[in-house]
Amino acid sequence: MGGGSLAGVSEQHYFSPAPPAPAQERSHRLLINGHHYEVVTASGVFSADRLDKGTQVLLDHAPLPPQEGTLLDLGCGWGPIALALAQASPGAQVLAADVNERAVELTARNAERAGLGNVRACAADDLLDELRSSGRRVDLIWSNPPVRIGKAALHELLGTWLALLSPGGEAWLVVGRNLGADSLARWLTGQGWPTTKEASSKGFRVLRVARPEG
Repeated sequence: MGGGSLAGVSEQHYFSPAPPAPAQERSHRLLINGHHYEVVTASGVFSADRLDKGTQVLLDHAPLPPQEGTLLDLGCGWGPIALALAQASPGAQVLAADVNERAVELTARNAERAGLGNVRACAADDLLDELRSSGRRVDLIWSNPPVRIGKAALHELLGTWLALLSPGGEAWLVVGRNLGADSLARWLTGQGWPTTKEASSKGFRVLRVARPEG
């Protein structure tokens, strides 16, 4: 998942469970939050050839994550946000979720290659069922959400996962300014999720979504 451009055939189905084209894998050496990583990406996964600009804006402007607890990368793609969370918070468990099976597998491989044993990559529906059945909460969500799936589907997606935040937990989202960031912030606030615009850079807004205490 992700909120950036859909340019290029390879990204046209990145929010499908099973991309129709065979995976064309490639390796990259990328700088993510001050650390170099050797990662594998593939066609049919969001931003397969680079670190997406929106994701970079999120990583540049979100505060340091808590050092323990359960942290969620919602819409993990090949895993840059999960890698950043895991590196910054080695005492926390990082859950990485995506509907795209190829993305989940790549995130798991990239975390293992980086020696980050605190990352667990999961199919989004399976993780959602697990969290709901166990009553487990997440303390932080970072996401470059897939705004291209449409407003109704995006609202349903965010409402579903935000409901799993622990009391006092929060989500940090990056959304294109021209792709409805301001209207999304208003909608979230209207749904009882106080949302503030924390940064604006390179055509993106960084939104902080708070779960009220209690």
